[in-house]
Amino acid sequence: MITSKQELKYYLECDKKALGINYKRPRMFTDEIWRYQRSLRWLEYYTNVGGRKNFIMKVIEKLRFHNLSMKLGFSIPINTFGPGLAIVHYGTIVVAKGATIGANCRIHEGVTIGATNGSSRAATIGDNVFIGSGAKIIGDVTISSNVAVAANAVVVNDIICENGCTVGGVPAKIISSNNSSQNIYFLRNENTSDTPFLGRRGR
Repeated sequence: MITSKQELKYYLECDKKALGINYKRPRMFTDEIWRYQRSLRWLEYYTNVGGRKNFIMKVIEKLRFHNLSMKLGFSIPINTFGPGLAIVHYGTIVVAKGATIGANCRIHEGVTIGATNGSSRAATIGDNVFIGSGAKIIGDVTISSNVAVAANAVVVNDIICENGCTVGGVPAKIISSNNSSQNIYFLRNENTSDTPFLGRRGR
């Protein structure tokens, strides 16, 4: 959760690296997803820090965030994703307010992470998790770190694998011992001093 300018800067940098971006600012007529993620982080900051000045900025940022959400088809509540979020494509993504997702999540279009049976509780997802196109993660389930959820998988039960794995099918089950390492962008790059560290949630 972002509670300081230092943490805000860290989250913004992690998201930028996870998206594979190496320039400073979003380009004028492109980079809508990056703009959306930046707006998400600023709204989290203004909401969590509080204060009169931040309240005014929160209202402005909330409007910007709403407009981008409607344009891109995303329904994502604040304070849900850890640092290093990478939304890969435009297209519907729905995340329930009760969900908790760790650092370095890479998520594709058509994904739903939802509650069920009238409960407000949704998934708890670890760090470095890849969620493929069309995947559905439904209910109060737990997915451990380093898991790859295959395209169109429907997860309705806990997925616990110590070293990561790949799950697929309906309902989803473990189909491979391969973890998410090939699917998380910056895992394939040299680790430099300004690259996010796996599992790190900020300070």
